[in-house]
Amino acid sequence: MLARRGKLLAVTGVALLIVAIGGSAGGAVIATGGDDEQPITGSGLDQASEAALDHTGGGRVTGTEIGDEESFYEVEVTRDDGSQVDVQLDENFNVVGDKVDNETESDVDGQ
Repeated sequence: MLARRGKLLAVTGVALLIVAIGGSAGGAVIATGGDDEQPITGSGLDQASEAALDHTGGGRVTGTEIGDEESFYEVEVTRDDGSQVDVQLDENFNVVGDKVDNETESDVDGQ
């Protein structure tokens, strides 16, 4: 009986901690991957798209994500040649990385 009560208290404590952390995050939405991916919207979409397209030298934005596992924002750009580049951005829309989606998985700069 005591073990069961202790387990219940532990689960309740974890649930309260999760609620407290979520409340202190200022309502920020952070995607954890999988089916919970959240697209970039509003003025953030415009800023992220501009930064990504500047980085890739053009193309069109074909996907976005907030809270990507690699960065704050991820913008998928499809270039005119059909190649796709995932551009990683920080919370200030600065490029922090990229990856070309192909078999070699080289970056935009060929490194």
